[in-house]
Amino acid sequence: MEAIHLEATKRTPGIAFDFDANRFAISGESYPEDVNKFFAPLVQNLEQHMERLEGATVSFRFDLIYFNSTTAKILMGLFETLDRCAAAGNQVNITWAYAADDSNMQELGEEFSEDLEHARFDMMKKE
Repeated sequence: MEAIHLEATKRTPGIAFDFDANRFAISGESYPEDVNKFFAPLVQNLEQHMERLEGATVSFRFDLIYFNSTTAKILMGLFETLDRCAAAGNQVNITWAYAADDSNMQELGEEFSEDLEHARFDMMKKE
């Protein structure tokens, strides 16, 4: 599958999905006017890719500064997809990066991690 690279805008996050290397990243702020329109094709491609993996190592980095509640629902779906991929026998490493002085983003990462049963979830404090 062809890589997807989208530069961050004022309202949408940067996207770096490298399907060949199984490395994925979402960064910046996320409060698009139409969250589903922005994320639907990305999520669809990611789900299709994850379903095909066997014995793979996947890295997914979340480096978000701000996101709205609708984006949070998308993120929950992504975590479910990643956890299913790990349950299927793949090594899935999730990194949740947050600024050292951003306790809200730290708490959100901790909450997201609580629902994962198979994927590895690491919190990374940025100085």
